[in-house]
Amino acid sequence: MKRKALIISIKGTKLSEKEKFLFKHEHPWGVILFKRNLKSIGQIKKLTNKIQSLTRNKKFPIIIDEEGDSVSRLRDIMSHNISAKYFGDLFKKEKIFCKKIIRQYIKSLSKVLKDLGININTIPVLDVLRNNTNSIIGKRSFSKDKKIVKELGCLTIDNLNLNKIGSVIKHIPGHGAATEDSHKKIPKVSLTLNKLNAIDFYPFKLSNAKFAMTAHILYSKIDKKNVATHSKIVIKDIIRKKIGFKGILISDDISMKALKYDLITNAKRSISAGCNLVLYCAGKTNESFKLIKSLPYVDNFTSKKTSEFYKFLR
Repeated sequence: MKRKALIISIKGTKLSEKEKFLFKHEHPWGVILFKRNLKSIGQIKKLTNKIQSLTRNKKFPIIIDEEGDSVSRLRDIMSHNISAKYFGDLFKKEKIFCKKIIRQYIKSLSKVLKDLGININTIPVLDVLRNNTNSIIGKRSFSKDKKIVKELGCLTIDNLNLNKIGSVIKHIPGHGAATEDSHKKIPKVSLTLNKLNAIDFYPFKLSNAKFAMTAHILYSKIDKKNVATHSKIVIKDIIRKKIGFKGILISDDISMKALKYDLITNAKRSISAGCNLVLYCAGKTNESFKLIKSLPYVDNFTSKKTSEFYKFLR
């Protein structure tokens, strides 16, 4: 069944009648869950089972942003206050031990997610830290060293793949040089293409992640008018060609203030620029209905990659 090019979000811990209709009849591509949706193990299992039942798909994409530490949607369910920076710092001291710890950590986390009915986690963050990187990234990044970011990112992806959890690399093509929080305003990065390519693009290159999430950042030396999510130049020439990403490209949340248009326009411009899927995180059902009615079904590329993802989950 073809699905609309939209990842929706929901309001609470139970599906409303409108949300049930949305899943059953409007065919969103996937759903992302937040802390507001997750109260107990039993409740989460009941929720994910209901979503799978309504969509008639045991492999329906159910996504979570479970990085640990400052970004943990499951904080009330489980505690894993280990940041990506912790692993990056450990790697500099004890490489072999660090790799063993990450393998075990990803295995344990993946087991929990699968048990809860979740099959995609939006990790790893592959942004390369700077001295003035905005705190919204902070400890979510592995390191200021691009090689450490790449190596630990690849290790994270490989182990998520091994444990049958989809990975989402972010924020492509790199958020580390931004000094502003894209949730609040448009971050502008004026570094040259050569500088960006040497540092920020490096960890993302030739990744075997199934998915990637765009950065709502204006790279003024590449496209003066459009943030990456809305930029055909950034998506086609940088993300697809120079970086070489081959998987499904997801917009970051279209309700963030870095995008300057209304929701529908933000969504349509994301698809037009080359995003395969639009992510909507605010959980307002009426807005989800408007978006899903306004957006197309996924294209053939996304349909093919989605089928490959379903086979991967076997």
